[in-house]
Amino acid sequence: MADDDAWTTSANEAFVISLVAPGPNGKESKFHPKFTYPIFGDEEEIFGYKDLQINLRYNATDMRPHLSVKYSKKFPPIADAQALDIPEVLSEFLPEVAFQKARDFETALTNTRDDWTPPGDLLNSFSTKAGHFEVWKGSLADPAVKQLIKRIQILVPLFIEGGTAINVDDPDADRWTVFFLYQKKTSPTDPSKSVYIFAGYSTVYRFFFLQLPPTPPTTPPPSDNTTTTTGPINEEFDLGASSFDISTLPCRSRISQFLIIPPFQHLSLGSRLYHTIYLEYLSHPPTKELTVEDPNEAFDDMRDINDLRYLRTLPEFQALQINTDIPIHATGPVPSNIIDEAAAEEVRKAAKITSRQFYRVLEMQLMSQLGESVRPGIETDGDGGEGKGKGKGKGKKKVATRLERKEYALWKLLLKKRLYRHNRDALGQLELEERVEKLEETVKSVKFDYARLLVRAEEQGRREEEKQTQKQTQKQKEKQVENGSNGVGASAGASANGKGKRKATDEGGEDIGEDGESVASARKKARVSEEGDDE
Repeated sequence: MADDDAWTTSANEAFVISLVAPGPNGKESKFHPKFTYPIFGDEEEIFGYKDLQINLRYNATDMRPHLSVKYSKKFPPIADAQALDIPEVLSEFLPEVAFQKARDFETALTNTRDDWTPPGDLLNSFSTKAGHFEVWKGSLADPAVKQLIKRIQILVPLFIEGGTAINVDDPDADRWTVFFLYQKKTSPTDPSKSVYIFAGYSTVYRFFFLQLPPTPPTTPPPSDNTTTTTGPINEEFDLGASSFDISTLPCRSRISQFLIIPPFQHLSLGSRLYHTIYLEYLSHPPTKELTVEDPNEAFDDMRDINDLRYLRTLPEFQALQINTDIPIHATGPVPSNIIDEAAAEEVRKAAKITSRQFYRVLEMQLMSQLGESVRPGIETDGDGGEGKGKGKGKGKKKVATRLERKEYALWKLLLKKRLYRHNRDALGQLELEERVEKLEETVKSVKFDYARLLVRAEEQGRREEEKQTQKQTQKQKEKQVENGSNGVGASAGASANGKGKRKATDEGGEDIGEDGESVASARKKARVSEEGDDE
């Protein structure tokens, strides 16, 4: 038998995905998948070919796919050993249109409609240095949305670890909402028209939950000289007409899939898409919380910075402070009034952020308000105690005051209290000494993580302020040129409106967090995980 290695190819290297712009000479953006084990097995290898090339091309507009498989030699069947039938394997992940002839794909590419727009409704648009982008929102019950999802779902296992496709034929398809991110560009053949280029998407699923009315007060049994009445006991339980709209019921909306494809990664587009989705559900009355299913670390970072940025715009959130008037006892339970918990809950519910996520961001905010002498930094002391400011570690630190040390101690107790509750079952299985040690290790890790995120948030906030200042300065200069208030004649005006003019296209927030290009699968059942579960 021939050497197996000679006939084995890395699936990740052989698989090439192309985004082809519509038109006779459409530009191609090529990239490889991040994972192929959900399709080709844990080893991510394909047996039976030499010089194997798997090309999955997409019409960058409507994402019509075309699959082609090329190779120089194919392994001849010997007994049970035979080459993998690649089209058959991929048929489970791609629609039938992907297996049509290449000329059909080319014809469709050339004949893409000039007036094509993404399915659904336009929700948001913004401009960055990378171009102009739009977010479109639609329901999976819409046939056009369903068709597009069928075409792009293979990207989920290829780029989201543990990602799985959603059932597009789900009878509850109307509970799925899809957000498409597209770049809108000027048509290369007709400057008066535009073309759309797919950049990413996200899916959100609504979970309905029952909110029981308050328990009515206990009433004494009727006496002999009283009469009982018949009729409805509680009119709140009236089911109403049969045409009741279930979409108005209270729900928890969960981000299940979230993907920015490689050509558009590292442009902060993931942050833009997440913020658009968040604001959409913030103004959606039935949604009581916006959750995320199995987020990866990059998505968590992007989400943390976005949530912190938004919450800092709320006076009620800014008003939450550590209560330094309460005493700290050497033994006994952690004080319950380190912060105003009732006020914090009001802010959390109004912001529709899950409990774990909200209190993590609140801890981050409170840490940023600690005195510089005690504030944990990226470089922390070996004992996991006070940090070194912003991590610069230069010069002598200011001596902490008694009040600053107390505020830091209370902040640390607040953090420990939440971590202990979150890990109660795991910590309860340990001896007391080991339990304390593990909790301290977790606290030290969380402090470092918060410091890292705060540094990034501060840097991005500073860049955002600089951009806003530049935009204001540019507007003032343009206004001066228009009014002639700077005393400069026509030549200056020509310079300002010619090559010297700089158009500010960034609408702000371009550098909010990393892309957070992917979030895990669309499974509907919640899972409990260490420091990573929303529920």
